[in-house]
Amino acid sequence: MTKAYDALIIGAGHNGLVCAFYLAKAGLKVRIVEARDVVGGAAVTEEFAPGFRNSVASYTVSLLQPKVIADMKLADHGYRVIERPISNFLPQEDGGYLKLGGGLERTQAEFRKFSARDAEVLPQYYDALENVAELLRDLALRVPPNVGEGMRTLIDGARQGRRFATLSLEQQRDVLDLFTKSARTMLDAWFESEAVKAAFGFDAVVGNYASPDTPGSAYVLLHHVFGEVNGKKGAWGHSVGGMGKITEIMAKVCRDHGVEISLESPVAKVLVDGGKAVGVKLVGGEEIAAARVIANVGPKLLYERMMDAGDLPADYERRIKGFKAGSGTFRMNVALSELPKFTCLPEPGEHHQSGIILAPTLDYMDRAFLDAKRDGWSKEPIVEMLIPSTVDDSLAPEGCHVASLFCQQFAPELPGGRDWDDEEEAAADCIIDTVEKHAPGFRASIVGQTRLSPKGLERKFGLVGGDIMHGNMSLDQLWSARPVLGNGGYRGPVKGLYMCGAGTHPGGGVTGAPGHNAAQVILRDRGLFAPRWR
Repeated sequence: MTKAYDALIIGAGHNGLVCAFYLAKAGLKVRIVEARDVVGGAAVTEEFAPGFRNSVASYTVSLLQPKVIADMKLADHGYRVIERPISNFLPQEDGGYLKLGGGLERTQAEFRKFSARDAEVLPQYYDALENVAELLRDLALRVPPNVGEGMRTLIDGARQGRRFATLSLEQQRDVLDLFTKSARTMLDAWFESEAVKAAFGFDAVVGNYASPDTPGSAYVLLHHVFGEVNGKKGAWGHSVGGMGKITEIMAKVCRDHGVEISLESPVAKVLVDGGKAVGVKLVGGEEIAAARVIANVGPKLLYERMMDAGDLPADYERRIKGFKAGSGTFRMNVALSELPKFTCLPEPGEHHQSGIILAPTLDYMDRAFLDAKRDGWSKEPIVEMLIPSTVDDSLAPEGCHVASLFCQQFAPELPGGRDWDDEEEAAADCIIDTVEKHAPGFRASIVGQTRLSPKGLERKFGLVGGDIMHGNMSLDQLWSARPVLGNGGYRGPVKGLYMCGAGTHPGGGVTGAPGHNAAQVILRDRGLFAPRWR
């Protein structure tokens, strides 16, 4: 083996970088091994056509924890996020449109075009959502109580449940609704306009291979609203330089603190000796010793492909086999000679700087999922388009633009033994046709493109099943049960093995929270600081 490290992290995605920073800052000798030739995991910026650059997978900012931004001093190194002037723009089938965001009064005025009642109840809805979102913000940087640790489980559970106990009865009912109900059931209780329900319901299917009618989909909606940008809660924005700029800065900060980062170093196997993780073996044959191994890859990839079944507890292999992964996501980037001209709003404007949602109703979203379940992918997919070059001209040549197309629903595995490599091009054409219906001339403006099916996302980024969340965000795979009950506190089932990726609490998105929390657990286990309850 090569020289030993205090901590060896598998994967230089943003959570791995965050975890490495905190460990190195505390004095640990840290090395990261990354399979690709660039840091960042799924948060990377790449040139995909001559002169055109864009975020390849992850594409927008909100959930990155303010504490992580401050602790790593990202702003001192060029981190900058430009807020969307409005949140979302939804063209409608009747030729109209709905704009969401830009302030309460502006949104209410938009809602009145569809329903005076919906405009009237909007403040109450926002309050209900914010009360629960605040609960999530409070929990995001807390280590979940780990079942099976006796008194510490009870004390941690009581401490984290204290915030819930202070909520009013009505607020507790809102928590129950958002954690257990379908997005449609929850939204039907608030609004009557289908356009309004679609505007909010879209978040329930982002990275979620499910229908808005699926129980628990309301939580996925909530997961996407507990972030903030530049101090504004619930806001979303564009990272100047793309998402890769964020992880480039994180890598620089890590290196400044002594972290070694090895690129093109894919891990073949986690080495276990005497029931303890002692290092890793790379695909090239090199073995690296470490006092602790920290996985910033999904649970499926770690336990099913990087570990021998005999090194895991007998029941654990079955539990991980039952861990659900597969987000139904198809990701495209397109280089454009001009801005899309939407039939309902053709001139350039703030809507081009927002999230453009091509999914006008919850019924449309439900059909997309059912079609994908039956046929493998929907002929009328859900498409969100962002055009970051409208606020960041470094991404495209003058007068041109780049657009991110985030698309649902596409089966992680095609039925009938079909292969995504054979159908990726046809699916991409279907996505472009969907945009073309709302913005004639879009196809003709495309001068370059990339496409990543679920299989492509797995091949490029190690996202098993193309799951951008490292595992479904369902009630049985959240908080203390993410990824498995009894291992929800960032410790693996083998001594010396830890997890710091999105397959742990609080889940997917560019948050930095799993990396932050895992580092705290590792440092506590090493005795560098004592838990507060002591």
